[in-house]
Amino acid sequence: MQDNDRNARPEREAYEQVGEYVRIFRRGNTWYANLQHEGKQHRQSLKTKSKKEARHRALRLESAVRDGGIKRPPEAPTIVQVIDAYQAFLEMEGRSPSTLAKYRPVLQRLLLFAARRQATKITEIDLRLVDAYRQARLAAGTAPITVHNDAVTIKQLMDFALSRGMIAKDPLQGIKLKKPPKRPQPWWTWEEVQTILAAAREPQRAMLTVLAETGMRIGEEKHLTWEDVDFQHGFLLIQPKEFVDPQTGQSASWEPKTRNRRAIPMNPVVRAVLEQLPRKSRWVFTAGPSPKYPKGDHYLSERRLLQYLKGILNKLGLEGHLHTFRHSLISHALTSGIPPAIVQQWAGHLDPNIIKEYTHVADRASQAAMQRLSEENHNATNGKERENAAEDSEAKQAQNKHSHLEERHGESAT
Repeated sequence: MQDNDRNARPEREAYEQVGEYVRIFRRGNTWYANLQHEGKQHRQSLKTKSKKEARHRALRLESAVRDGGIKRPPEAPTIVQVIDAYQAFLEMEGRSPSTLAKYRPVLQRLLLFAARRQATKITEIDLRLVDAYRQARLAAGTAPITVHNDAVTIKQLMDFALSRGMIAKDPLQGIKLKKPPKRPQPWWTWEEVQTILAAAREPQRAMLTVLAETGMRIGEEKHLTWEDVDFQHGFLLIQPKEFVDPQTGQSASWEPKTRNRRAIPMNPVVRAVLEQLPRKSRWVFTAGPSPKYPKGDHYLSERRLLQYLKGILNKLGLEGHLHTFRHSLISHALTSGIPPAIVQQWAGHLDPNIIKEYTHVADRASQAAMQRLSEENHNATNGKERENAAEDSEAKQAQNKHSHLEERHGESAT
């Protein structure tokens, strides 16, 4: 068994000293150079099968070492150093707090995963490590789209390191990130939306009603201020703002997901809801009083509102989340014939392809329309058949009556 293993290994000749620093050796059919430079051992292929040519190339390498032409490459930075630099860059670029919050746990997971594999340098994040990371995430039950997004974030980190000269080449070169198909998102019929709202109580009902009637994101509703409510012109303004974070007491900022301002028309239902709300603070919707905030004047908690909605959905036997209100409104609007450009203005989408994701509901509406058409056609056909049958019956009765009269007339003549 040992003889077989020895035979399977590439044949390597003994080292031959060529100069003061360089030695050559052959592995398989190719010659290599081995040299000591600045306390480091370097090994590189001479890319030749000829021993004579290998000696010439080794001597040129020896000369380069003597002349200082070979410089020791800079030591690669650590993964921590690159992550810190990348996060600082994102903040300098003015990325939204939500974007920074999305990247932070991904980079932290990557750091911990690399540490478990004893990888500390940024150059050690290679294809094998990223593949192992993705496999581990999938094995833990993480959704494929989330794993894909993680990989995209890691690739962006490596691109940043390459663009800043932190690495000489991209260790993830050749990686292919195929985006998995999106799972169909739940949506509710308008009747189901009304059932959900009817089951809610104040103050949550007002919050859910505005989500349902405007299609705004929960983060947009959370940061809606009374300055954003234009009763005179009938619009809700979605726009960036500065404020003091009630949890930290520090200055903070918020901006919409697409970073664009927009105005959502205020329908009579939304107007009525907002006109009845008390103005406790700058925020339109506030969480209830708590030991930490006894005045109840801080903005609403997304987590608690979601928990409240989940309780209602469980009782009604429905699936969904806070974003399903938005999904449902956009679907209903498109199915009702509202031009996509108008829906884009309301929703705040920049990419028309995103709007198309909501049109799956049209399949159900299309089937319902075909069913109605079929019923109408069948009803018309059946009605015509009944009408023709009635006419035939009347004609037959008239003919029988006519024949009967002729018979009676013949008898009288006789």
